[in-house]
Amino acid sequence: MSEDYRLINGYIVNEGEIFEGEIFIKDGKIDRVFRGHGVDESGKMEVFDLAGKYVFPGVIDDQVHFREPGLTYKANIYTESKAAVAGGITSFMEMPNTVPNTLTQNLLEEKYQIGAGVSLANYSFYMGASNENIDELLKTDPGRVCGIKVFMGASTGNMLVDDPETLNNIFSKCDILVATHCEDEPTIQKNLQVYKEKYANGATAIIHPEIRSEEACYLSSSYAVNLAKQNNTRLHVLHLSTGKEMKLFSNKIPLEEKRITAEVCVHHLWFSNDDYERLGNRIKWNPAIKTPFDRDSLFDAMMDNRIDVIATDHAPHTIEEKNRGYFNAPSGGPLVQHSLPVMLEFYHDGRISLEKIVEKMCHHPAICFQIEKRGFIREGYWADLAIIDINDQWTVDTSNILYRCKWSPFEGYDFRSKVNATFVNGHRVFANGNFDERIKGRRLTFNR
Repeated sequence: MSEDYRLINGYIVNEGEIFEGEIFIKDGKIDRVFRGHGVDESGKMEVFDLAGKYVFPGVIDDQVHFREPGLTYKANIYTESKAAVAGGITSFMEMPNTVPNTLTQNLLEEKYQIGAGVSLANYSFYMGASNENIDELLKTDPGRVCGIKVFMGASTGNMLVDDPETLNNIFSKCDILVATHCEDEPTIQKNLQVYKEKYANGATAIIHPEIRSEEACYLSSSYAVNLAKQNNTRLHVLHLSTGKEMKLFSNKIPLEEKRITAEVCVHHLWFSNDDYERLGNRIKWNPAIKTPFDRDSLFDAMMDNRIDVIATDHAPHTIEEKNRGYFNAPSGGPLVQHSLPVMLEFYHDGRISLEKIVEKMCHHPAICFQIEKRGFIREGYWADLAIIDINDQWTVDTSNILYRCKWSPFEGYDFRSKVNATFVNGHRVFANGNFDERIKGRRLTFNR
């Protein structure tokens, strides 16, 4: 079967505009892009009729937890990359709080070897920071690794970096993007003790944003931003969750020139603390989902470019783990299959354009991380594409959830748009619910 395609009768969403056109794919890359109709002079391309559907660049998710190695009873790189491509995500960047933690170059390379063997999407893996591994961090290759992850607040795993001297060394010496989880751990522990004494075993997730509070987030994120300014660090602050933090970020500088960038995740744009009573631990994330004001402030900041990137923080746990009492239930949930449909709901509600969705989920991650030849529909770029049926309603239920954990906070929700097909490096890996797994994704590379 030919891997050269001619995509016809589609609407291309790219670089701030939508136009009817055709895309020719050859040898895994975008060979030509036509407005209107092109001509296949070779006569050998397989024609893929889009029948009026929309073509996006493949989504790039800069923050996922696929749980391999060591936690594969929750998820693994194969299952979650499969769910990702079904959701239009063609590239992901995975976090280091696996077991063992990815704290050495050898352990990092082992994850790349796993990805090469099983991932259906393109992949990169963060090098993890600890209080003791600065020498290993400095060996990280900026051209072949997405960045260094610093947990400035403890989350799943034991990778808290809280030593001021270590943080200063990382921010001053590492010549690579530094991505941070920002929550102030002393504040969280103080709040946690208060609520444990108050509620004992009767607590529910409604107290989560009181424990992992606005104050905890702002103290840590402002500390990171100040450190970055002092050291001219290339800082990327992950999963922001409060309106107060928005004052830390600028929309006055072109993204290509920013040294400090910001990310928001779909769950912080969609849910608020009003949803804890209904969904409980299913929406227990770190940082916590907070108030409607915070949710709306994040959306506004995403729209006006104080926030640069939309991601998922996909972090699955088993439903048995999530059904524990609040204090014993882990934080995190699965999202990669449903993040693009979530954003398309905002489109249907008139709150965001298709062009803006593509900017925040495709173009901006590529620019932010300086990813080589991805994130845009351009001739010579890798043919990573998501085909979207804007008006194909479907309901999320266990029969169509692809995560290994087999649950979603969106179960029962009727999405109005659907990912119809996904191309990764020119290979049609997903179409109409079916997968062609013969060809795996590639390691991302970076123009740094």
